[in-house]
Order: sequence, then structure tokens, then C-alpha cells
Amino acid sequence: AGGKKRMGRGKVELKRIDNKISRQVTFAKRRNGLLKKAYELSVLCDAEVALIIFSTRGRLFEFSTSSCMYKTLERYRSCNFNSEATAAPEIELEYLKLKTRVEFLQTTQRNLLGEDLGPLNMKELEQLENQIEISLKHIRATKSQQSLDQLFDLKRKEQQLQDVNKDLRKKIQETTAE
Repeated sequence: AGGKKRMGRGKVELKRIDNKISRQVTFAKRRNGLLKKAYELSVLCDAEVALIIFSTRGRLFEFSTSSCMYKTLERYRSCNFNSEATAAPEIELEYLKLKTRVEFLQTTQRNLLGEDLGPLNMKELEQLENQIEISLKHIRATKSQQSLDQLFDLKRKEQQLQDVNKDLRKKIQETTAE
């Protein structure tokens, strides 16, 4: 016990985050954490895992251990809706919606990487450019904050070393004066 504690915030009050940027940052971090945990659970425990997340903007994020999310959804349906024969068309429709959404997200990802820009009109290109600029501002702000934090730590350490050096000089003068 008594080991160093990682820098964390401790317990977080579970309520909606009012600040939009903080909410988006928290969503991204926790979403990535969930996706990572889903992957780890599938590998470590050989479990079939399906995770579906929709952001407030309706963006889809998913993870599935099977080659197709539909297989896991079908397995889920057969376990829970055996008596309901009407559930199959709903799940199929939902799957088609999700498949369309995934294709859209893949296209968006390629666009963000600067690929397949030909089909985009001027307005869509401007929106993409604005989105990238906003992301870049967030990245630069985080980088600047980390640099400032490091600089503050270095200045604090420098002051501590100067204080230790001052004390040592004082002790040397006292011993030579005796």
C-alpha cells in the first residue's frame, strides 16, 4: 500500500454535464473506454460482445466480436424474443439502419482523412473544414495546457533545488566558520 496514486479526479457526480465542450470530451473519452473494455472482455473471456452507442447527434459507434453485428443481434433476439415472431422484421430494419449509419461513418472518416472528397459540394467541404479546425483548436489547447503544466512543474522543481542549494551553502558556511 502507500503507492503513488494516478492523477485522477476521484468520484464524479453523475449528472448531465452542462458545458457542451466538456460533455463532448467526456463522451469521447468514456466511449473509447467502453469500446476498449468491450474488446478486452471479448479477448480475455472469449465472450461474444456487441456494443452500440449513439451520440446526442445520432452518430453511431459500435463494436462486435462477430464478423457482423447482425449475427449477435439475431442471437439476442432468439434468446429473448422466442415467443415473439414479429420481432425479426424490426431487428432486420434496425440492422439495415445501423448498416447504413456505419457506411455513412466510414465515409465521414475517409473524408476527415482527406480521402474521397470528390462527391462533396462546397458547403459540405466547408463544414468538414470547420469540424477539422475545431478539432485542431481542441488539440492545440490541450497541448498548450500540458506544456504549461510541465513548465509549472519544472519551475517548482527548480525552486526546490535552489532552496536545497541555499541550505547546503548555509551549512557549509556554518561549518567553515566554526
